[in-house]
Amino acid sequence: MPSPRDALLARSVCFAYGGYDVLHDVSLRLAYGEVTALAGPNGSGKSTLVELLAGVRAPRAGRIVRTADVALVVQRPDAPDTLPLTVADAVAMGTWRRSPGRRTGATRRAAIADAIARVGLAGLERRPFADLSGGQRQRALIAQAIASRPSILLLDEPAAGLDAHSRHLARAILAEEARRGAAVACVTHDDEAISAADRVVRLNEGRIAAPVRDTAERA
Repeated sequence: MPSPRDALLARSVCFAYGGYDVLHDVSLRLAYGEVTALAGPNGSGKSTLVELLAGVRAPRAGRIVRTADVALVVQRPDAPDTLPLTVADAVAMGTWRRSPGRRTGATRRAAIADAIARVGLAGLERRPFADLSGGQRQRALIAQAIASRPSILLLDEPAAGLDAHSRHLARAILAEEARRGAAVACVTHDDEAISAADRVVRLNEGRIAAPVRDTAERA
């Protein structure tokens, strides 16, 4: 069973594509108030793992226990040119995770504006989402996730397509989310993000490849 600090537990998780296991007996925990980096080479199963943690996919074997609401930020989303969706519309979708009675219209609009400002897209609220660059789309989806103030925030390579300044901004946002008490986990190849994380889980060929590094090792 999860402890009071555990936001999510994965126990002996396996997952297969076409009958071939790509994740083997993976166990990990995400704790409230911590940033966990999911690291490893391409093809090691990181993106599949984060989708399993979010509930987008179901494990072939093993169990995943979530104790709170989850927001997932995917990598490099495509958008049709004809999609009638502005930046503000895309970010507003993040607030749909909350029941309507829990926020007034004013607080919802304030949350959307704050999230857009935090990712550096203020002034682009009316810009069509389809007109954004890849990096801007990534930042808009981060804003969508944080607008809902999720208890568990999962991200698949949030730094993909971002310049150095935006990568720094993304790392700062993840740290801020952890400080407010969220459990944060991100797939990343960014050495600075890995170094800044409270915990690091390394995968190789679908298995946990090394002991988890956590905050205790920094003491």
